Amino acid sequence: MLNNQVLIREILVGGRPMILETGRLAKQASGSVLVRYGDTVVLVTATMAGHVRAGIDFFPLTVDYEERFYAVGKIPGGFIKRESRPSEKAVLSGRLIDRPIRPLFPKEMRNEVQVIATIMSVDQDHAPEIAAMIGASAALHISEIPLKYPIGGVIVGRVDGQFVINPVLAQIEKSDMHLVVAGTGEAVMMVEAGAREIPEAVMLEAISFGHDSVKEIVNFIEKFRDEALAIGLAKEKVIPDIAEPGNDIIEAVTGPAEEKLEVALRRCVNEKLIKQARESYLDDVKNELAGQFIETFPDQENLISTVIDAVEKKIVRRMITTEGVRIDGRALTEVRPISVEVGVLPRPHGSGLFTRGQTQILSAVTLGTISDEQILDGLGVEESKRFMHHYNFPPFSVGETRPMRSPGRREIGHGALAERALSAVIPTEEEFPYTIRLVSEALESNGSTSMGSVCGSCLALMDAGVPIKAPVAGVAMGLIKEGDNHSVLTDIQGFEDHLGDMDFKVAGTAKGITALQMDIKIAGITQEVFEQALAQAHDGRMHILNKIIEVIPAPRPELSPHAPRIIHTTIDPDKIRDVIGPGGKIIKKIVEETGADIDIEDDGRVFISSVDQEKGKIALQIIESLTKEIQAGEIYNGRVTKVMDFGCFVEIIPGVLGLPGKEGLVHISQLEHHRVNKVEDVVKEGDMILVKTIGYDNQGRLKLSKKDVTPAPEGKVPREDRGDRPRDRGSRPQRRREFGRS
Repeated sequence: MLNNQVLIREILVGGRPMILETGRLAKQASGSVLVRYGDTVVLVTATMAGHVRAGIDFFPLTVDYEERFYAVGKIPGGFIKRESRPSEKAVLSGRLIDRPIRPLFPKEMRNEVQVIATIMSVDQDHAPEIAAMIGASAALHISEIPLKYPIGGVIVGRVDGQFVINPVLAQIEKSDMHLVVAGTGEAVMMVEAGAREIPEAVMLEAISFGHDSVKEIVNFIEKFRDEALAIGLAKEKVIPDIAEPGNDIIEAVTGPAEEKLEVALRRCVNEKLIKQARESYLDDVKNELAGQFIETFPDQENLISTVIDAVEKKIVRRMITTEGVRIDGRALTEVRPISVEVGVLPRPHGSGLFTRGQTQILSAVTLGTISDEQILDGLGVEESKRFMHHYNFPPFSVGETRPMRSPGRREIGHGALAERALSAVIPTEEEFPYTIRLVSEALESNGSTSMGSVCGSCLALMDAGVPIKAPVAGVAMGLIKEGDNHSVLTDIQGFEDHLGDMDFKVAGTAKGITALQMDIKIAGITQEVFEQALAQAHDGRMHILNKIIEVIPAPRPELSPHAPRIIHTTIDPDKIRDVIGPGGKIIKKIVEETGADIDIEDDGRVFISSVDQEKGKIALQIIESLTKEIQAGEIYNGRVTKVMDFGCFVEIIPGVLGLPGKEGLVHISQLEHHRVNKVEDVVKEGDMILVKTIGYDNQGRLKLSKKDVTPAPEGKVPREDRGDRPRDRGSRPQRRREFGRS
């Protein structure tokens, strides 16, 4: 029998109502919630497969964030007028939801779970990604899917020093931070931030402020589930079949594994084996161990390996928390050896090579014109962007082989994090009128290539002569938590990331944080851990910044000889047509003759770019000649272009490259102080003469005077000097009376 009940409940988030509804739409999904926040409407569904996906050793969770262009009343661009592959914003929003909920499922779960957030209406003052995150939490929580706890999420901004929950568009433009906080009622699970050099103490305060709102949202979702369960719209939780080792396997394998792995791991530490040697050696030890039990437990290779891996993880974590010993022998706060190089590539406009341990990033920057901006076809208010950072992770960086494909979610996420970290120091368009594209190639990977990309890209920007406000560096922090004991690790490598409980990435300048990203694998961390992690990250960041400054203390004073030189000027918007010409004839001629690229904005801004700066200057002179506003009273040395009976035409600004110049008419009465009977008696075609502008006629044509720049004959008073001379014949009425008497 169908349940026709509908549950609708409301909560205030950031002082504005958010409405959750279930029971009306998408009722065949395991859980379905419609979220309305302002005029933003998002449908979120959660569905779980009824069987275990065989042959995998991970939890198959998928979060899809589906943007619909009808949500903002737009038709998609391009030839195919329908939504296709997800935008970068959609990929990042999907990751934003995935990261805080993934740790809250049973570790051994192998049933596929899919969360789909369909963006149906967007009000730019109410972020759809936040509505989608809360909707995902609620949809999972009312379903049978075994999510341990619901989560909440908010954006924290800071306007005029005051924190704001889910700032509206006008507040976002004034805010010096954009912080996303997601978590359970007990702890923070995920943090994502971009900021304008915010101090660590302020960032901590902002996270705590955001978590207070998260707690209210979590309590609301708990009550929402309780009410939905009471009327049959929520389901009892189901724990799927989970393949776990039996006690017999655990008891048989654990002892021998602890004995051999303890020795093997100690050897790795003492000999400071590098990644490849360590992995090969430990794989041999674990394979040998597994081989001892295959006959006893046939067809149980996966479960035997699971026990051996659990023992390895236990030993490594114990060594760190009780002895302060890391697998490569470093101290807990020690950064791996760093190598910094700039100018490693001859033709790109700037390049930097950053190596930290066995993580190596080569970054290159390209400077382009304003027309090279990326056009954004999405649901946001931004239509283009002039600063881009892209990240590539080829398989050879970890010694593997796999097909080369287009960037995946991880590559897009890492590229966006580094872009956010550097955005705070990129000069404005007025200061540096270039489009800037950075590409970071991960040549070697053993921990935190995203933070390596921040450092390599900073080097490339300074090598290119981009006037960034300050150097930026980044470092990744880790956490090992065993009971009440915890250890925060500076500059984690891949092995520690895999076995640890936290990946906490912090980037910034010497002044403060510009980007922050935290992912937790356990049920949240405390304020104390946050403070310690940020303090250690600050020390690590300063260490790396000092290494950068030793090699290149400031941006180069000159751009690369291969980079375009951009000249920026502004003209009257009404004069744009004079530069473009009919059918683009004039601007095409300028580009053809000078080789310069010219971009003209609707507001009159003109950007002239050319690798040859002299040709750019020629193009500027041409544009200035075409758009110069002639004012009355200016004096020019002009060329007589045509002689007529009534005067002569004089070109005061010569045409260039066969393009017309500016000319005006010197009327015959303006040639000399005495009466001129014939124009040719004074000037001939081709003569160079001084003229003065005296205004425009009724048809907007320029009027010139030769007479006004020629000294008057002795005894002759120039016309403009006669106004103050007293009349000596009396007033006009007086003269009339005198004439009448005579």
